[in-house]
Amino acid sequence: MSFNAEKDSELLKALGHPIRLKIVAGLMEHDGCNVSKMVDNLGISQSNASQHLAILKRSGILKATRNGTKTCFSISDKRVANIIQALKK
Repeated sequence: MSFNAEKDSELLKALGHPIRLKIVAGLMEHDGCNVSKMVDNLGISQSNASQHLAILKRSGILKATRNGTKTCFSISDKRVANIIQALKK
């Protein structure tokens, strides 16, 4: 995997908010989650969660999968797992 300063800085910008870091860390621990669970666990409004999820999705960090009326999010960029692991050390 090669270093790309432009692309990598965009990834880090998307992760550069405490709520987005918590969302990603939570998804890693629970192997995917829907928005209502995130809202409950983080104590934020649904609109706030949706805004943060949109940023993470646009940056390619997350992918969304529809399951009936629910949308589940999971990590699509495996580099993110390495970043979160490094932050936990």
